[in-house]
Amino acid sequence: MTYTSTPSTNTNLRPKVLITKIGLDGHDRGSRIVAAHLRDAGMEVVYTPPWQEIPAVVKLALEEDVDVIGVSSLATDHLIVPKLMKALREAGLGDVVVIVGGIVPDDDERMLLDAGVARVFHPGSPLDDISAFVRKAAADVRSARFPLQDVTP
Repeated sequence: MTYTSTPSTNTNLRPKVLITKIGLDGHDRGSRIVAAHLRDAGMEVVYTPPWQEIPAVVKLALEEDVDVIGVSSLATDHLIVPKLMKALREAGLGDVVVIVGGIVPDDDERMLLDAGVARVFHPGSPLDDISAFVRKAAADVRSARFPLQDVTP
């Protein structure tokens, strides 16, 4: 007899998101609003206070088994996100989707995308657009981590 798991096995789990601020930027109003919106949209949200260091974010992402990391930047701290991307890959977390929100100039946005950031959300981005993107990204991560397979006893 062959048993086939259904797509709901991987995608009906609540998306798990880490919202953080790396570097010295202490402006956290936007990240708190996004975190609350994602929580209210049914996602599991791990929120850090500002001034996180990259190794701490990587460790937390590993321990919490997150699908998506959201980094908020209202100063120039988005410029260290490529270091975060490298550290995630080195820790075996290259499948975690990273998004950035905040004030990011066009040239810097291209640099972030080239470094592997999935999307940059600028001030004024609709919260529903953010949650829809995160939900889809989390489902894609889960599908890649746990591909559906036939199980033959």
